[in-house]
This record gives sequence, structure tokens and C-alpha cells, in this order.
Amino acid sequence: MGVVQICKGEYFWLEPKNAFENFQEPDIGLIALAFLQGSFAYGGWNFLNYVTEELVDPYKNLPRAIFISIPLVTFVYVFANVAYVTAMSPQELLASNAVAVTFGEKLLGVMAWIMPISVALSTFGGVNGSLFTSSRLFFAGAREGHLPRVLAMIHVRRCTPIPALLFTCISTLLMLVTSDMYTLINYVGFINYLFYGVTIAGQIVLRWKKPDLPRPIKINLLFPIIYLLFWAFLLVFSLWSEPVVCGTGLAIMLTGVPVYFLGVYWQNKPKCFNDFIELLTLVSQKMCVVVYPEAERDRIENN
Repeated sequence: MGVVQICKGEYFWLEPKNAFENFQEPDIGLIALAFLQGSFAYGGWNFLNYVTEELVDPYKNLPRAIFISIPLVTFVYVFANVAYVTAMSPQELLASNAVAVTFGEKLLGVMAWIMPISVALSTFGGVNGSLFTSSRLFFAGAREGHLPRVLAMIHVRRCTPIPALLFTCISTLLMLVTSDMYTLINYVGFINYLFYGVTIAGQIVLRWKKPDLPRPIKINLLFPIIYLLFWAFLLVFSLWSEPVVCGTGLAIMLTGVPVYFLGVYWQNKPKCFNDFIELLTLVSQKMCVVVYPEAERDRIENN
């Protein structure tokens, strides 16, 4: 629709002199925050890494999935926004609570109902992907001993990580305490990019300290270095622009530190504590009808 609008000559607001007519003085902090919010729409690029165990021939199919999906999604999102700008002024875009719905009402007439349905389907697709991948993240963390062991269990017949899915659901409900969507995006976006940067920095350190480790998927170090530079700009100036919001996100993340020391670092726990954890695991196991996968069960028995 964006291409059709441009072909019809409806590109008044795409011309720089009109697009930036009411543009305020540039603020590097707000620009960084805009990048942080805008990147939320593309956050699915990282979810593919969580499901490598679910892929057939992941060393071939994971890069293929990334190189196909990211350009395709970027193309769709960019042209969707081009379509919005051809039909709506910047003031209308900012005033609208549902840009796609307003766009449909202006251009599609009686068929405007297509837009909210399309947005809903896109949202459901995103939720489906997040559930599938995030639960695998908790599953893998529990398997490594960084989360309660019950999260590493799967259903006896369907082989789905039911406890990890329920944990994801509870975490999501807690996020809904925040009523402002943009504040929530800033919370989550800041935390996500903080983890991305630390992970990529760890990759560079490992390439330097342990160059002989087997790496089936290996990339040139130039790419993570460029990403780290962008990451530093994004986080530093976002924190400078919105210190309360980003600081709150950082504080939420740091609440995991005492939990880590209590559950993982502290080895000599009293018997009553271990008995309580065992009881909680047993009750959860019976409620969800789950067991350890065979490989995990063998590893626990050997230890």
C-alpha cells in the first residue's frame, strides 16, 4: 500500500522539508531512546538462538533463518511505516493510539476492519514465537543449574516444558503491572540490550582467550565490535535521557543477584532449605505431570 500511495503521488510527508517541519532541536539522548524503542519491533532476531536444539541441522539452518527472516521483516516494517506516512501527518501519527487502525479508516473505508485484524494476527504470531523461545531459555537455564530444577522438566507425553511455560506466563503477568506501554518497552529494551552487549563482549573475550575452542558457527570479529560501539551509544545516552526509567529497569535486573547467590552460589544450604525445595519440586512435578528428559536424568544420577 505504501508503494501504491507513492505511485499516486501521495508522498508529501516523505519530503524532508515537510517531514522535519516541526522537528525540535536534536537531542542525542532522545535519539538513543528512539532507537531503543524502535528496536523493540525487531527484537525477535535474538529469539532464534534459543531454539537451536529444536532445529534440524542448526549449523546450516540457523544462519539461513536469520538471513532470510531479518531482511524480510525489515522490508515489511519499513514499507508499512512508509504507507502510514503517505496517508498521515506527523501530528496525526503522534495523536493516534492505534496508527494502523487510523490508517485503515482513512484509506480503506468499509474494509478498515482488515487493519485491526492484521495487527491482532501479527501480535498473536509474536506471542507464539516468544512463548516457544523464552520457555526454552528458562529450560536451558534450569538444566545448567541456574534456575530451579523443575523448570528443566518436560511433559511425560507431549515433551513440552510445561513448568518453563508457566514461569514465562507468570513473568509476563508481572510485567503487566506497568500500565504505560512505552515505559514497559523502555524497561525491557534497556535490560535486553544490556544483556546483548554483555553476551557479545563475552564472545570477543572467548575468541581472544580461547581461540582454539570448536566454533561451528563463526563470524568475523568486526561485526560484534561494531555492535558493541552502537550498544554503548544506545545504553549510555538512553540512561542519560531517561535515568529513572532505565535505572528502574537496571534495578529490576539486579534483583536476580541475591536470588543467584541464594540458589546457585550458596552451596552449603541447610537441610530444611533443601527439603523445602525438594517438596516444592515434587508438588510442581505432580501438578504438571512432568519428568526430567532422559539425558538430564542420567546426568543427575551420575552426579
